[in-house]
Amino acid sequence: MSSTEPRTAVVTGASSGIGAATARLLAAEGFRVVCAARRADRVEALAAEVGGVAVTCDVTVDADVARLAEVAGGTVHVLVNNAGGALGLEPVAEADLDLWQRMYDTNVLGTLRVTKALLPALRAADGEGVVVNVGSIAGLLAYEGGGGYTVAKHGVHVMTETLRLELYDEPVRVTEIAPGMVHTEEFSLTRFDGDQEKADKVYEGVPGPLVAEDVADAVVWMATRPAHVNVDLLVIKPRAQAAPHKVHRIS
Repeated sequence: MSSTEPRTAVVTGASSGIGAATARLLAAEGFRVVCAARRADRVEALAAEVGGVAVTCDVTVDADVARLAEVAGGTVHVLVNNAGGALGLEPVAEADLDLWQRMYDTNVLGTLRVTKALLPALRAADGEGVVVNVGSIAGLLAYEGGGGYTVAKHGVHVMTETLRLELYDEPVRVTEIAPGMVHTEEFSLTRFDGDQEKADKVYEGVPGPLVAEDVADAVVWMATRPAHVNVDLLVIKPRAQAAPHKVHRIS
């Protein structure tokens, strides 16, 4: 690449929330941002807004991910694996196996599929390649009702650690951000299958939950450290949250 060409960043799950906020901040940093998500209308609007490139992509579909890698090009400097999400709050004894499968397919295998496809382009980035996997504190701790999601995010966490060990002698950094409570327009709404009342109760009375821009700011900070600096794991929570089950609420 010539010094005048912009660096390339790829963000999955870019149609809303943390992914969209991250794409905006990376574009503000001067990156050519490849915005990937399942919802074509939203991701195309975002790409137009930030001067990036839209790719309609379901990270659980091989052909979609192959197309994403083709559009991203031969050199990728930043990969933000953000596609994922939580579904349901049933206890393990009442687990919905279909929901568990969907969470595992998106959070774990989707992250694996995209990383594997883009690794050659990350290797080609002259030592500047960095992977930022968006995990969760659910990948570090367990909590009641979170079985399927905690299993999936623990998978993301361990996969990140394993990849870092395997690439220790290569010029690609492997990092993870683990957010706590983040109030976005869709995360809890998706978890509760569109039940707005249940989704609102998650954040009810919490003074100052994180918002998507807080996490995006941290992601971009991690991705833009000097090439010799690897931020292995960054845990970010609102001040009101000490743990998944320990949250200050104002009645």
